[in-house]
Amino acid sequence: AFIASEDRRFRQHGGVDGQGIARALFSNLRAGGVVEGGSTITQQLARIVFLSQERSFDRKLREMRIAQKIEDKYTKDQILERYFHLVYLGSGAYGLADAAWLYFSKPVDKLTLAEAATLAGIVPAPSLYSPLENPKSALERRNIVLKTMAEVGFITNAQAELAIASPLGIKTSPLKRLQRQAAYFTDYVEKELPQLVPTKTLEAGGLVVKTTLNPRWQSEAEEVVERAVSRYGQWQNFQQAALVAIDPKNGQIKAMVGGIDHDKNQFNRVTQAKRQPGSTFKPFVYAAAIAAGKSPYSNYKDAQYVVDGYKPENYGDRYSGREVSMRDALTSSLNVVAVQVLVAVGWNPVIKLAQDMGIQSKLLPTYSLALGASEVNLLELTSAYGTFANNGVHQPVYGINQVLDRNGKVIYQANFKPKTALNKNTAATMTWMLQDVVNSGTGTPAQIGRPVAGKTGTSDKARDLWFVGYIPQLVTGIWLGNDNNKPTNGASTMSAWMWRQFMLEAIKDIPYQGFPEPNLGKRPVTLKAEPIKPRRTYFTQTTNNRLASSDEGSPTEGPIRRRRRVRVSREQTIVRSNTSEPSQRRSSRRRTRTAPTSAAAPRPENTAPAAAEPITVPVTVAAPDTRSVPLPVTPPPDVTPPAPPAERR
Repeated sequence: AFIASEDRRFRQHGGVDGQGIARALFSNLRAGGVVEGGSTITQQLARIVFLSQERSFDRKLREMRIAQKIEDKYTKDQILERYFHLVYLGSGAYGLADAAWLYFSKPVDKLTLAEAATLAGIVPAPSLYSPLENPKSALERRNIVLKTMAEVGFITNAQAELAIASPLGIKTSPLKRLQRQAAYFTDYVEKELPQLVPTKTLEAGGLVVKTTLNPRWQSEAEEVVERAVSRYGQWQNFQQAALVAIDPKNGQIKAMVGGIDHDKNQFNRVTQAKRQPGSTFKPFVYAAAIAAGKSPYSNYKDAQYVVDGYKPENYGDRYSGREVSMRDALTSSLNVVAVQVLVAVGWNPVIKLAQDMGIQSKLLPTYSLALGASEVNLLELTSAYGTFANNGVHQPVYGINQVLDRNGKVIYQANFKPKTALNKNTAATMTWMLQDVVNSGTGTPAQIGRPVAGKTGTSDKARDLWFVGYIPQLVTGIWLGNDNNKPTNGASTMSAWMWRQFMLEAIKDIPYQGFPEPNLGKRPVTLKAEPIKPRRTYFTQTTNNRLASSDEGSPTEGPIRRRRRVRVSREQTIVRSNTSEPSQRRSSRRRTRTAPTSAAAPRPENTAPAAAEPITVPVTVAAPDTRSVPLPVTPPPDVTPPAPPAERR
């Protein structure tokens, strides 16, 4: 159909057809206007690929010369193939496959004779002969093509008459390239591609990009994010959510949802949004401490703590006043202990370890670093947790596995070198501690019936709600919040609940596997601590109503009549954070007897779900066996957040 309509002597000429040009001139003179062009299919291909639509004698000469060069290099079938891939066929359709789907909702090899002639008839004037724009003109043009095919002997007269008698038969479907699946992930891949493939290769087109995405998991991730925002977002005052799932063994991205409004806003909250991670950053602090030789049972005081004027606060400003182990402090997400551990280990070791594990954003050496004051994005945070899951080995994340050129030749193959960031036993110890967070701490809504390790996180005024958790074969991160950084009314337990919904589907494809058992005895020191030497630190306790309940649930009785103060020699200037660190000004003439006030730190974690939390999970967990890894917990009943107030009424 195309040869009959556009270039009858395509198989005979060498790129430029003198007879065709003479015939076109004669036809145009007889008609008193342009009714037939003299360009061959090869000339049209030359114009599409190398030239513009400028109408000039110079452009025509260049077009003819390029066509001759194309004919020298490629076979006739190769020229037809490239032409069919690129020719514009109206209404946004480029190439036969696009047009066949747009106008007839079928692949090319299912087109009828009449449908093929319809497409061939569009070429001279795509806007005029598009079946969607001008069906009457398209029908007339189709019939001309069919008669021409009969004239040159491609079909019989009977075939032509039968096809002419058939209706246009338009059955439209949206262009497949506009039916974007995994839109945020596709955008991410398109931005990564130019860094992997030369620009000229991209411009030539015809590439096949093989990605790491798991389509079933991606579909489930999109559904979980959409359901959470649509059903609970208005009630808890968050408008956006993001999710990313990564295989920690190789760094492959298996699912990515960057928001719920890609049609309106292509901003990817997984890769582009930098937010305060809150308590999800604490595992890097504790990991540095374990690597530096500290035990999970090393004790720190759970009391009001002030260091160089910076005063971290536990959730609800409650404190037990007792010595607690690092493991218990992580399980209950005690802010004051996290800062004490940071002081004992030092800023530099913590920052370097976090970066080795996958954090790429700049981390500031401030006391509030322990509470997640430095902003990161969800992808790098989830990738860093994958290092825990992969026994301390960090695998760089990626979404493009392989790129093939138009001939099927591999021009790019992913091959990233892993990096050991943590000693294997240190990673196993941290996983053991993070399991306790899910078994009996702030992450209980994330239980799925098999061993899970993870951590919740909440920034100041609940602006960011996080949960990052993992099993040995998959690590998934969840974020909830607002693009304008407005506070929410929710809690990170909502993120943990979303994580559970996604993972319950994902683990249907993943066999059961337990975590490695840590050696909690004598361990080698693999990281050198650089303790911070504050100018001034002290603990202070006020009245009993500011103290937390004890482990048995009874509050500490009696007012606190003594205040313990510890002074440390002044040795270095502390770097201050504009948003989280307090003012360091002190009067040299006056000695104050009370704890100095400070700027608010990122909002601490809730150590136990309160009545106002969106999710309450009834879980009974036995006292952990400190000699071995806890057994997998029994999955709780299917937990859903409480209905919004309107639905309750």
